[in-house]
Amino acid sequence: TGPMSLECLGSLLRITLSAEYFEDKYLSLFVIDQSGIVWELDEAMAAQCGYTVTYTTWRSIEFRASALSCHSHLEKDVFTVTIQIKASHTPDMSNATTHLKSASCHYGPWSPRELICESNYMEVSVRREVPQTIKDFVQDEPEDWTLVFPEAKAEEASIWQTVFHQPEEKRALLVSNVWSAGYGLNATDSRVLLRAPYTAAQVQLVEDQGITFFVLRSSTFYKYQWVILMLDTAVACPVDGVDYTNKTITWTVPKYIPPLSAGVTSFKDVLVEAGVDLRKLSAKEMASRKYVLLNELKAITMKIPIGAEGGYYKTSVRNGHLGVKYTINLFLEHQWEDNKWRLTKHTIIKEIETPLEQPGVSITNNLNLSARLMNVTVGTFLPDVELVNLTIEGVTVAVPEAVQHGYLIHRTRYANGSKAYIIEVPLDVPSVKKEYMREDMRAYTLNVTLAFITYPSSETFVVPVMVLSAVKDAVLPSARGFCDRRNLHLIITHGNVDQNWLPFISDWRLTQEAAQKYSYILKDNGTHLAISVPFLSPHVSYEGFHTSAIKASFYLTLKDGITLAQRRDFSVSCMFSPSELIQCLPNGTVIVTAIKLAGGEDLDTALLVLRDRQCKPSLVTEKTATFKFNVNTCGTSRKFNSTAMTYENEVLYFRPGNDTPIYQLKFLCSYAVKQTADVRYESKKSPAPSIKPGFGCLALSLKLFKDKSYSEPYQESEYPVVKYLREALYFEVELLQPKDARLDLNLDDCWATNSQSQASLPQWHILIHGCENSKDSYRTVFHKVNYSLKVKFPQHLKRFEVRMFTFVQDTSLLQE
Repeated sequence: TGPMSLECLGSLLRITLSAEYFEDKYLSLFVIDQSGIVWELDEAMAAQCGYTVTYTTWRSIEFRASALSCHSHLEKDVFTVTIQIKASHTPDMSNATTHLKSASCHYGPWSPRELICESNYMEVSVRREVPQTIKDFVQDEPEDWTLVFPEAKAEEASIWQTVFHQPEEKRALLVSNVWSAGYGLNATDSRVLLRAPYTAAQVQLVEDQGITFFVLRSSTFYKYQWVILMLDTAVACPVDGVDYTNKTITWTVPKYIPPLSAGVTSFKDVLVEAGVDLRKLSAKEMASRKYVLLNELKAITMKIPIGAEGGYYKTSVRNGHLGVKYTINLFLEHQWEDNKWRLTKHTIIKEIETPLEQPGVSITNNLNLSARLMNVTVGTFLPDVELVNLTIEGVTVAVPEAVQHGYLIHRTRYANGSKAYIIEVPLDVPSVKKEYMREDMRAYTLNVTLAFITYPSSETFVVPVMVLSAVKDAVLPSARGFCDRRNLHLIITHGNVDQNWLPFISDWRLTQEAAQKYSYILKDNGTHLAISVPFLSPHVSYEGFHTSAIKASFYLTLKDGITLAQRRDFSVSCMFSPSELIQCLPNGTVIVTAIKLAGGEDLDTALLVLRDRQCKPSLVTEKTATFKFNVNTCGTSRKFNSTAMTYENEVLYFRPGNDTPIYQLKFLCSYAVKQTADVRYESKKSPAPSIKPGFGCLALSLKLFKDKSYSEPYQESEYPVVKYLREALYFEVELLQPKDARLDLNLDDCWATNSQSQASLPQWHILIHGCENSKDSYRTVFHKVNYSLKVKFPQHLKRFEVRMFTFVQDTSLLQE
């Protein structure tokens, strides 16, 4: 109860500090002597003075004190120890709270020789016996010790010096030097005590029956009246003797080892008892725990099943990886009689740890589909483990801050004290990776690293958590296709899996730059991807050719942006009129385009010819060849009837060395034969040609283009267009109807206004009588229009460039 509890355990006092009270606090421990002086406890002082501080499995702190510790008060058979504890939330111990605990324990009767093997020191105390003849002697003169042996104290009974026996020498140390060397030395009215840390200089390693012992051989001299008496203060504690086989701990301790039996000729066991945590266990209790205690002729053996009651598992870390050890704090008490000491009591406290096991960390994913939550359980862990932070996409965050990233962390405890951590993450947080799997399945991947710390050892380790959940929620992109007279159009509606998919035409990635190169239109507004390609373009496949129609197809593939795996295929197919391939101009010029059909991959369009093989294409692409020639050339044949004159030719392809064509495309142009009449002819000077003004209906368009390539006009949705002063504007005027090759489009006047009304003022003339405005600082620039697949009548178009300007009056801008 309270922050501290105490137990009297034979010649030891145990005070346990509550884990719940002192958890997450910095502690300082002190002992207080009979005079009220406070001594701060450190490791060296603890081993010298008979104190031990250890941590238990529940993170409680255990303080143990020997009955003959440096600062204990011994009166008759009762020893009293007083400790002080300071606890603070900060390392500098500011605002520390102080706790005082004084405890008394009864211990007795004492055996003539008592040996204790603690975890950090070994201790021997022997009864000092004075012969009766010396007790009866009465001095008739004052003592002269200070003259003969000034080192000896003047008290009636006091320790003088200790002699340490080592193989190569014997070394005598006076009391003050014994203390300076780290030993503890004490004397009461009836006993002499010597205590040694295991690291003391005179401690030796001695082997007996295959077991190694820490051994300190010494004799302690003390004065009684006028006599110097010597006591054997040898002590020995086992170092090893532990074996792990068949999931069992076997601890063997030899009996009657030589350092403790010098001069002894007969032995007799009196008592062998054992237990856990300094508590003795009866034979019945040992049997229930499946412990085995064997008292044999030369040794005492304990066998403990690994994992048995009384021990506990604790976390250990090796090379950054989690492991567990089974720990049990055994003790053995062996009492025997011999002809030298009569009765010896040997108490051995032995903390045993099994070798490290690395069982691995279980990670369980319980997907909550209705709530769209990944519910991941990590663990179980022992009570000495705490989660300290998470690393999410390379960013390390403390557990309380994880909620800002969408992560909820819960800790759950089980009845045996172990714990697990539950991580709840919504499927839609950015750090959960989404990836299309197949059909309607998406893979959600959680990749987070958890960092843990162990108490009290402060070891750290990490657990990578990678969890994949397959969810049927994939929405694949869909598409619709259509065609107009000149283009094939494909509009793809995005799904929820194609954010990182890229458009490809076969193995050629379709980017904005690539599309612009071929006069394709590529737009993506986030919800839809639109692609438009001309009928006559390199990436259109021609799959059928009939006199009435040509089947043209455009194929598009969406590929994964990382792996380039093929995800989805789309296509659009339309029938186009063969008339799109030929133009029969009134002046007798024929422009014909031959196409390579699908399956004819070995046909080289550059080698296509007309009947006259000297007539070669003027424009070649991978799939088309365009010829431009006059009907009176290139082997063109003519046919007449009453109403028309028909010109016929063929596009041919010959394999080298073969005169039989493997490709043959016949085409013809027909011209109407007009009625002729006899007329009287009189030779006169022909008048100069003139153009007479007239009136008629013309369909015209005025477009603003994005750059001088005139490949992409601004759409209606993009107006108003924002431009800066002196930035170029690219205009195109086109005669839409009638489509008569004999007509030429000429611009007369062109002006700009400050409003949408063409009659409003002010006005500025860009063209005057078809010419640039000579008063303009930046004169209008005309751009030549050439024939192309998209422009069949260059004479029907006028293109010009104007620099951006604004209207001013005096020095002020005019705005509508």
